[in-house]
Amino acid sequence: MRVFGRSRWWIVLASTMALTCGAGAVNILAFGVFLKAITEDLGVGRGTIGLAMGLTTWLSVVATPILGVLLDTYGARRVLLVGAPLFALVTMAQSLMTSSLLVIYILFMLKGSLSAGISPTSIGFAVSQWFDRQRGLALGIGMSGVGLGTFLFPPAVAWMIGRYGWREAFVGMGLMMLCLSFIPTLLWQRAPTDAEKAANADIPQGEKPGLMFREAVASWRFWALGLSFIVGIVGINGALTQIVVILTDRGAPLAEASKVLAASGLASIAGRLASGWLADRVWGSLVIVGFFLLCVVGIALIGSGWGEPAPFVGVMCVGAALGCEIDMQTFLVSRYFGLKNLGKIGGLMFGCVAGATGLGGWISGAAYDRYHSYTVAFTAYGIGLTLACGVLLCLGPYPFPARRHDAPVPENPA
Repeated sequence: MRVFGRSRWWIVLASTMALTCGAGAVNILAFGVFLKAITEDLGVGRGTIGLAMGLTTWLSVVATPILGVLLDTYGARRVLLVGAPLFALVTMAQSLMTSSLLVIYILFMLKGSLSAGISPTSIGFAVSQWFDRQRGLALGIGMSGVGLGTFLFPPAVAWMIGRYGWREAFVGMGLMMLCLSFIPTLLWQRAPTDAEKAANADIPQGEKPGLMFREAVASWRFWALGLSFIVGIVGINGALTQIVVILTDRGAPLAEASKVLAASGLASIAGRLASGWLADRVWGSLVIVGFFLLCVVGIALIGSGWGEPAPFVGVMCVGAALGCEIDMQTFLVSRYFGLKNLGKIGGLMFGCVAGATGLGGWISGAAYDRYHSYTVAFTAYGIGLTLACGVLLCLGPYPFPARRHDAPVPENPA
């Protein structure tokens, strides 16, 4: 009889719950609900807070590659057990913000440094050790935690702000993060044993195949993938971080606007599941291109100024693209560069992408401060995403495809 909690799908569940409280949902999307309350209370501009959000994510450029080394050395369980409570505590500390720019920037920088532990890099590393032929679907389910967090946190934060104030809402969000991320990790997160590898042919067998770190970084595919993901995340977050203030500027109540943002979380879950399922069956780059083009349509609808249902449909399109990008990043890194140094290679890739996460919010905020409109920024996002699609179509076949159960472990390609 199988022991409760020993199935590898419990690892996927633990990963999903941990990523519910990851940087994407907490630092970027849920923070959009705080934006108006903080700027009005402290008397600072949206562009100033956008720059602070940029500092949060730019710190990941340094922290995430270090995380990759820690993952390859200590494994996902230890990294997540330390990272989850630290990230929750620094989130609570944001309740101490004042109008001092120094205080604001220091708190955001600390949050960026300590958010790296709970990231798609950690979750992708944890899940990939357990799956080969079903890796796309497993990653899609694991990465859906970002969407679940986007669905849960914005309305919860809006309720806490309305009931208690934005400072108390930061404390409440930190407590939610501790419950949702730390406990499932403690109960279920682990690496496969030798016996489990032998018993399940879909768990990667033997020595992990893959490129050395230097080989991967020297590959043009690494930089083509990285650039495409950066352009994608700038456009996606540049639109989603502003949706609450766009709708409230048009007269919508904060609670209703936050529900629209929360709906993007559900769309991202659907995007992750659909893209993961498709990636196990068709070429992954083609999957991303389809979702990027969907994102272009969504951004156009959000910025159009049309009434409902255009903003809601647009948010759903952009949310679905967000869902595709995060899990497909880890999937393609594992297929193009292998598992041997997945932590280091994936960590560097995600660090570069994470460094651009806050850039979209800053560009959108700065464009609004200058032009009192988001048209210039949203047009640039659409052009960039279209160009990224062309780059992705040039990547070619996988060097490390899923192997047949009866096939030997592939050697590194020349």
